[in-house]
Amino acid sequence: MAEGEQGIIRRNLNRMTGEEYDTDAVLTVPNVLSIIRICGIPLFLWLLLGPHWDIAAVCVLAASSFTDFLDGKIARRFHQRSRLGQVLDPTADRLYTWTVVLGMCIRGIVPVWLVVLLAARDLSMGVTIWPALRRRGFASLPVHLMGKTATFLLLLAFPVVLLGSGPEAWQYPVAVFGWALVVWGTLLYWWSAFLYLGQGVQVIRAFPKLKA
Repeated sequence: MAEGEQGIIRRNLNRMTGEEYDTDAVLTVPNVLSIIRICGIPLFLWLLLGPHWDIAAVCVLAASSFTDFLDGKIARRFHQRSRLGQVLDPTADRLYTWTVVLGMCIRGIVPVWLVVLLAARDLSMGVTIWPALRRRGFASLPVHLMGKTATFLLLLAFPVVLLGSGPEAWQYPVAVFGWALVVWGTLLYWWSAFLYLGQGVQVIRAFPKLKA
């Protein structure tokens, strides 16, 4: 395919998610916020599995969600969207999602089947589309709004489920609300996988494999 046509497809992929690159700089404010989010993962896991300080663990997740929202706003407002940010942001989201679900599974708060269901989604992407993209020079695809929404719902759902996991009367409706968010988040998580698959197929068809 001609280089011009490839450029059109690349720009179309960016428009589908609102992603454009403004800079190749590494130490931008959004990237630093993403790194801070990743550094908070061990703290959350210790709070959850060590002293069982659930309220503090939920506060860490709340801070993570706020910085996730903030880095996107800053990147767009101050034109600091970067290729590194495109990788860091979904990486932080994925790490938090897996840290939360695995930690809560170890605590016995969520069932193993939920872990398997979420793992199957990521595994299916990892063995199908991502290797082919990397052979064409793509480290990742632009973050899709559906994927961000699904991740947001899951990262909101699990702390709510955690808060509702006790024996008090007020915790029952909290748990019901949390599990409703889990169901919707999981459905959208899988839906976003099919959207990424469609984008990936478009890239695979348009771009040849890189020469070794």
